[in-house]
Amino acid sequence: MGASGGNMNLLLLCTREESNLYFLFRRQILYPLSYGCSSTLPRVNCTIIPQMQTIDEQIEAIQVILRKTPHHKGTNGFIGAMRAKIARLKDKQTESSGKSGGGGASFSVKKQGDATVVLIGPPSSGKSTLINRLTNTESKVAPYAFTTVTVIPGMLKHKEAYIQILDIPGLIEGAKEGKGRGREVLSVARGADLLVVMTDIERVNLIPKMLAELEGAGIRINRSKPNVTVERRAEGGLDIASNLRQEIDEETVKEIAREYGIKNGIITLKENISYDRLFDAFSESRVYIPTIFVINKVDDPSESKRYRFKSSHILNISAGRGTGIRELIDEVWNTLRFVTVYLIKPYEEPDFGDPIVMKLGDTLKDVAEKIGDEFAESKKLVKIWGTGAKFPGQEVSFETKVLDGMQIRFL
Repeated sequence: MGASGGNMNLLLLCTREESNLYFLFRRQILYPLSYGCSSTLPRVNCTIIPQMQTIDEQIEAIQVILRKTPHHKGTNGFIGAMRAKIARLKDKQTESSGKSGGGGASFSVKKQGDATVVLIGPPSSGKSTLINRLTNTESKVAPYAFTTVTVIPGMLKHKEAYIQILDIPGLIEGAKEGKGRGREVLSVARGADLLVVMTDIERVNLIPKMLAELEGAGIRINRSKPNVTVERRAEGGLDIASNLRQEIDEETVKEIAREYGIKNGIITLKENISYDRLFDAFSESRVYIPTIFVINKVDDPSESKRYRFKSSHILNISAGRGTGIRELIDEVWNTLRFVTVYLIKPYEEPDFGDPIVMKLGDTLKDVAEKIGDEFAESKKLVKIWGTGAKFPGQEVSFETKVLDGMQIRFL
């Protein structure tokens, strides 16, 4: 399109992938255009800007436009959709994190044991010393940065659990953009069942920076998944359901959903949703990982008073001296929500000779399936003794939740 209209200049932005014009820029004011130009606006000379070459360039272009967009009811849907587009572009960066290693040592490690714990920290924070202390691994230790250049696995046995510990290269600022092979490091972190975010007493200020890198890689620390459900359907458009008063209006929710490729279905909001939580609900690249915070090299307990960092719990340790290690191991066990149950063979008296590690929230059906699919399919009854049993040998449902110390017989 192109015509003149006085001295007004009009700038249109579109992408190679979509023919719809998102907005036009006139005299520093943005006008949302969801499906092309409005016939009521003056016809003027236009310039179509193609999609930028890199993801970072695309994000920057959208951010520039958003900073100049007036905020009012008429632009809410547009702003929400553009913020969602930025979130999706960042998701693309996360998805490509494991594909751009560019050679060097492999960061691929097979998960083993009952759970995998990844040690996250800046270079020379004592991660290698800690994994050596926790396991029988011999991870190289030296008083200079970047001693660990690949993933070092070790195995911790605590109670009846085998817990895989991974020592990864130090996390530095700019990791989510690929600095210091950061994307590979973060890719390993995304697969963890638990993160131990650690630093030393002299660099506690790095914890917020590390959390920002993890957040940027789609890792949500000590958070639950958004209480949002999406029931997709073949047609009929989008319907929004919620029993709660929402700050985001329904049309904006729909615009954001469409940006994530959700065009037909029922979206139910079961919490007071924010923009970021809504993006998380629609994104397939988010992971939610429990995390423990550790301050290392605290040789004098009084030194812990020197720092201030808001967290539900921080453990002070000295990996070199071995202090605080027992408390850390117990915290790992509790945070992983492990419980030990005991299997009883038919016609044997209940005892504690055949333990199996499960997690709080698991059911007896989960126990049977952990033993094996064929085993689970062949069992029709289950009885329990000890913890949770109203009387010895109580027959219960396979959907019964496990408890620590429960004794179980499958029949």
